[in-house]
Amino acid sequence: MDKIFEQLETLLDRYSELQELMSDPEVINDTKRYMAYSKEEADMRDVVAAFKRYKELKKSISDSDEILRETDDPEMTEMAKDEMESSKKELDEVEHQITLLMLPKDPNDDKNIIMEIRGAAGGDEASLFAADLLTMYSKYAEKQGWTFDIIDETDTEVGGYKDVAVMITGDSVYSKLKYENGAHRVQRIPATESQGRVHTSTATVAVMPEYDEVDIDIDPKDIRTDVYRSSGAGGQHINKTSSAVRMTHIPTGIVVAMQDQRSQQQNRQKAMQILKSRVYDYYESQNQNEYDEQRKSAVGTGDRSERIRTYNYPQNRVTDHRIGLSLNKLDRIMNGDLEEIIDALIVDDQTKKLEQIQSGEAKLF
Repeated sequence: MDKIFEQLETLLDRYSELQELMSDPEVINDTKRYMAYSKEEADMRDVVAAFKRYKELKKSISDSDEILRETDDPEMTEMAKDEMESSKKELDEVEHQITLLMLPKDPNDDKNIIMEIRGAAGGDEASLFAADLLTMYSKYAEKQGWTFDIIDETDTEVGGYKDVAVMITGDSVYSKLKYENGAHRVQRIPATESQGRVHTSTATVAVMPEYDEVDIDIDPKDIRTDVYRSSGAGGQHINKTSSAVRMTHIPTGIVVAMQDQRSQQQNRQKAMQILKSRVYDYYESQNQNEYDEQRKSAVGTGDRSERIRTYNYPQNRVTDHRIGLSLNKLDRIMNGDLEEIIDALIVDDQTKKLEQIQSGEAKLF
């Protein structure tokens, strides 16, 4: 903990400096600087509060110890013992809290996300499972107070999705849903199965942070944009105008087609949002060794081909293979009650990061 506390003293000085800067009229009038300082101050706030509480508790323990050494009064002695015991117990909790707050943070944790769900192995049943996952995440987002918008979809005749893309916006969306990256497997009896046999199908989930201009700069020369008439619903107006947009990022070959919005401009904006996230995701995963190392401290590699979870309907069981967690509450999980799984994944992630720090394999911040 000594190394952590050395950094905390420096952090405390910087926090005081930020508060002074944010009250400076010159900074207040410079919106860009003020916002940057505000974000830095907000990122420090919890750990600074915890460290201040830690120092208060250490002083309380020292004061109680001094009373115990100097007083002969039984009542004062008893009070000092109780105070010391209470302070030591809270001190352990605050130390753990500080350690977690000081763990290196994923810079994308505060971002909104674009999530893509695709039916994989299993034909119609895979597309239906993709639709079920979409509903599960929609209900989870609702419980979190997030906004959930479908921005692109290719449905199937049976009522499922070949693929569907959604934008989820809100408070720290990526920090919780980044663990959903990978292949999800379902075991159940399809409605079309006359023999009552359990089938296994899969759907893949890709979670990408939403990037803006400051995060990734795509040269306009690298993008080919084609416009065409929408083939979807919307009546004669849409079919007679070239409102649909297809964007191709030439260096990577990534293609995004968008036709769900009413105007070409809206389709362009949505297509560009998705294209930026896909291109960034592509380059992030190019250096596979570095990418795997980054993901090692998280749960699994984040590879979309990695089977991360099985949903077993006959046994009402969900198993997350990365942490060996099985819960017999599939019905509730499919209704959006993902908290227990996600909390367990976060704890496992934090534990691995702590182990790396203690072994010297990783640094704080």
